[in-house]
Amino acid sequence: MKEEFNKHNYSADSIQALEGMEHVRMRPSMYIGDVGTRGLHHLVYEVVDNSIDEALAGHCNNITVIINEDNSITTEDDGRGIPVDLHKKEGVSALEVVMTKIGAGGKFDKDSYKVSGGLHGVGVSCVNALSEHLRATVYRDGKIWEQEYQRGKAMYPVKAIGDTDKRGTTVTFKPDSTIFTQTLEYSYDTLASRMRELAYLNKGITIHLVDKRHKKDDGSFEGETFHSEEGLKEFIKFLDGNREPLMQSVIAFEGEKNGVPVEVAMIYNTSYAENLHSYVNNINTHEGGTHLAGFRRGLTMTLKKYADESGMLDKLKFDIAGDDFREGLTAIISVKVQEPQFEGQTKTKLGNREVSASVSQAVSEMLTDYLEEHPDDAKVIVQKVILAAQARHAAQKAREMVQRKTVMSIGGLPGKLSDCSEQDPSKCEVFLVEGDSAGGTAKAGRDRNFQAILPLRGKILNVEKAMVHKVFENEEIKNIFTALGVTIGTEEDSKALNLSKLRYHKVVIMCDADIDGSHIATLILTFFFRYMKELIENGHIYIATPPLYLVKRGAKSKYAWSDKERDEIIQEFGEGSKIQRYKGLGEMNAIQLWDTTMNPEFRTLRLVQIDNGGEADRIFSMLMGDEVPPRREFIEKNAVYANIDA
Repeated sequence: MKEEFNKHNYSADSIQALEGMEHVRMRPSMYIGDVGTRGLHHLVYEVVDNSIDEALAGHCNNITVIINEDNSITTEDDGRGIPVDLHKKEGVSALEVVMTKIGAGGKFDKDSYKVSGGLHGVGVSCVNALSEHLRATVYRDGKIWEQEYQRGKAMYPVKAIGDTDKRGTTVTFKPDSTIFTQTLEYSYDTLASRMRELAYLNKGITIHLVDKRHKKDDGSFEGETFHSEEGLKEFIKFLDGNREPLMQSVIAFEGEKNGVPVEVAMIYNTSYAENLHSYVNNINTHEGGTHLAGFRRGLTMTLKKYADESGMLDKLKFDIAGDDFREGLTAIISVKVQEPQFEGQTKTKLGNREVSASVSQAVSEMLTDYLEEHPDDAKVIVQKVILAAQARHAAQKAREMVQRKTVMSIGGLPGKLSDCSEQDPSKCEVFLVEGDSAGGTAKAGRDRNFQAILPLRGKILNVEKAMVHKVFENEEIKNIFTALGVTIGTEEDSKALNLSKLRYHKVVIMCDADIDGSHIATLILTFFFRYMKELIENGHIYIATPPLYLVKRGAKSKYAWSDKERDEIIQEFGEGSKIQRYKGLGEMNAIQLWDTTMNPEFRTLRLVQIDNGGEADRIFSMLMGDEVPPRREFIEKNAVYANIDA
């Protein structure tokens, strides 16, 4: 008995001391976020960040990213090339140190790079650790140097393999299938979105993206080249291309304030949404931080001063709030910080206090000059602010009605909600179901212990084109707010979301698998993106995936979620297979709906994530806004993914 105890004794020998690359492989999510699609693409960004650093230091003009046929990635740049000489402390080539030691690299040497991209400084060594094979080729000092690695370990010392007049670094890596078990397939659109963003944020750099998996008719590969001469000015025009501008020109500033390089671009449009995108060293800080606070302060103070002096606010019966100055505003704030301090839930909130004053000062100077030089635009902006204040006042009354309804109704819940018995929100889920018919089937098929059902009547309001008070007056939207237990608006921020009483940690959008169902799902997603974005960012929003077909032959039957799956089942069952196409949830009985779409053991829920805030904003405004041509172009391009019924 004593011997058995000693064998399992918890002692110093039980502690695993994992260093560097081993730790990355055992805990990859600590370094790249996750091992799903997002983490897979993050590997590319880490390698490209090294090339961007070279460009920021003035040594690189061209970067190429190639998706190879086997879904490996090659990145090339024309920078100085990673040093290959002997690293005195480590006793091996500097290239091997950079590739195999976590935290090694030029970005930790202030003399090499003034600022650098990348969030945690783990860089290319982390990519190497999570790749089954990586080859680094350096063109430097007239020679070509090379080293290969398997799962982060060098296969041989760095060696010269030829002469060259080129310079730069080429890295080819194949992600490790034992780490990335969900998928190894790269999305061209996801990479294109990030490369486009980097080109706008670092003007003058040319980034080529090539997809060798797809050939054009002329034999060349699919791809794009991203280059921007005007930087954020062009970025704003791209993001706001689907909205109607209130002014002809973009308000922009670029310069250094208190030692902090600041670049800002902004424009007002006729929409009711506020779209602020902030970056630190090319990182999208979607949680904001001191740079965003500085922008808001500079904007509010400068516009308020101008509006007061213009006399246009004299007849207004209530005060103007900070939110009013940002309605219909699209702005991008980009700062470069030598030693950024990140905080927040996902470490994307800037904490450096000194940055706030720098951005506020830059915005104040930029706006003051613009308003003086463009009096007509200034008048239009102030009129927009006054309309926003009036709408906010009306919205506040509508919000109060929502809150009052929550308090006064039985249990504070809408009558259409069929609630669950579980009290722990982390174990509860609510299905937002299209229509009363499907709602009835879902109620009958659900597990009442932890699944709640909220049927939605028809298509909810398109919030992209609605004034704020109209949103809060909408019956279906009021029901969503009260069912979720979420409140909106505080004295400090009228748009702040309070999630402390969120009643369900899984909110599942469940719509028909047809065009109307997709439209309703998009309307609901637009609402969440504009008014409850934190729910998406915190991983609470999901989309259910009901099957498209039921294939039967005799006593055998199988469900199919795609045309390809349907064809495979038909081939498996043989001739005489009968196919039932589900156009709506109501066509399934309660047991079928539970088995295919609601049962946690067998269902597939798609988690809604925002990989790129700017791109998401652009697509929502395009799909749900007033401009028809870009929407038609998008649908034509993506029609291959749509199931259009005759």
